[in-house]
Amino acid sequence: MKKFDIPEKFRSGLIGEVKLRRRLSDPRKQNFDPGILDFGNVRIVLPRHFGFCYGVENAIETSYRAIRENPGKRLFLLSEMIHNPVVNDDLVANGIRFIMDTKGNQLIDWDEITSDDIVIIPAFGTTVEIEQLLEKKGVEVKNYNTTCPFVEKVWKRSSEIGTKGHTIIIHGKLHHEETRATFSHSYQNAPAVIVRNMAEAEKLASFMVENPDVEAFEKEFGRKVSAGFDVKKDLAKVGVVNQTTMLATETQSISDFFRVVMQNRFGDSWKDHFADTRDTLCYATNDNQDSTLKSLQSGAHFALVVGGYNSSNTAQIAGILAEKMPAYYVSGPEDLLDTQKIRHFDYPTQKMSETNNWIPSQNPLVVVITSGASCPDTILESVLIRLLELTEAEREPAEALESLIC
Repeated sequence: MKKFDIPEKFRSGLIGEVKLRRRLSDPRKQNFDPGILDFGNVRIVLPRHFGFCYGVENAIETSYRAIRENPGKRLFLLSEMIHNPVVNDDLVANGIRFIMDTKGNQLIDWDEITSDDIVIIPAFGTTVEIEQLLEKKGVEVKNYNTTCPFVEKVWKRSSEIGTKGHTIIIHGKLHHEETRATFSHSYQNAPAVIVRNMAEAEKLASFMVENPDVEAFEKEFGRKVSAGFDVKKDLAKVGVVNQTTMLATETQSISDFFRVVMQNRFGDSWKDHFADTRDTLCYATNDNQDSTLKSLQSGAHFALVVGGYNSSNTAQIAGILAEKMPAYYVSGPEDLLDTQKIRHFDYPTQKMSETNNWIPSQNPLVVVITSGASCPDTILESVLIRLLELTEAEREPAEALESLIC
């Protein structure tokens, strides 16, 4: 596996050692059992996979390379490199400016961008329209295009099934950078529609009939379909792809759901109307989510999930854990206020909350600590250390590493 040149400020000695031991003992990544760091009165459960993925490490390496290679030039990012404020703030401190915010709102007018500028495409990718705009301006972006290869794989698969007459159903969030990019690439070859969850998938399926209600469809999906979408004919052949940070099991469930819809509608010829696209699911998203599911068997009393509050994949991990135990979604150690109170983010409502008496009086106390794909290991380690301070852990990290059960 490629080793990326990531700034030391984002690396962790403790977590780095844990990950190194795992790579050596399980190079083919076949073991999804969590590891345990035993601090005596506190036991930390670390899921098998968490933190920076391939696409994120590639994006970070490329961004800092762009800074080194272009002294004196203006450097821009189309939007946030990844969904982590620590990384993005450091890039800004190094002179990079964002052209748009995460929802696509313009922060810097396109007229200000010239062919002498360096524009970095973030890991989420970008739309065909923006690519063409930059090319027209003469901006060189190929050397600093950090689009995740697994996002590009989704685009390629969308193109393949689109050219065969299938409408592309995208499981994603309408305003997310990656979904906007995938939507744009998809409708180059075929009609496209975005569904947020199974509830919206079921609503879309209700229009897969001989005489659909066009007005009702426009009201329900008008902002989520490509231009010229014809509900009377464009839902006869479909394939499902996803925003790679969505819950993988939900994407698969939505795909399976539409397969059944087509089987019921077209009988024996259903295979002509449905494209199997399970190969577009991101391995890193799958690994992180599968590892999180495994950690549910640890008997933990609560979980700490670390990451940026606009990180979709971190939210999915927090959601998985919250089904079985209290799961506190925090951005860093400063959110662990004291032994009595924790500040955390509620993703569904997009609001901060505070919970009292969050540390139960158990001995040993068992806690799952994990992070999203855009969270540096240094931040996860700092949260872990803060928890050890609050609980007055009986052992030092070096001693816990000696008895580490990977």
